[in-house]
Amino acid sequence: MSVLTITSENFQQAVVENPKPVLLDFWASWCGPCRMLSPIVDEIAEERTDIQVGKINVDEQPDLAARFQVMSIPTLIVMQGGETVARSVGAKPKAQVLALLP
Repeated sequence: MSVLTITSENFQQAVVENPKPVLLDFWASWCGPCRMLSPIVDEIAEERTDIQVGKINVDEQPDLAARFQVMSIPTLIVMQGGETVARSVGAKPKAQVLALLP
């Protein structure tokens, strides 16, 4: 499944109302660890059709970053039914990212 770019405009429909669990990647273009994590997140999006993967650029969507109290990036948040069910800060190997998912 493809990775969605999540914005304030599509957040409600793409994340909150999504029947699938959603893995959100909070990132920025200048962040080295974010660039390390990005291909792993993309790979998971291709492999796991049972989840939705979305990326949120914290520089372009500061309101969403504030809403989720993202202080450090990369931050991964797993949401299900509009609720946060898992959270991880920092670059992680693929196995640790997969362990966050239901």
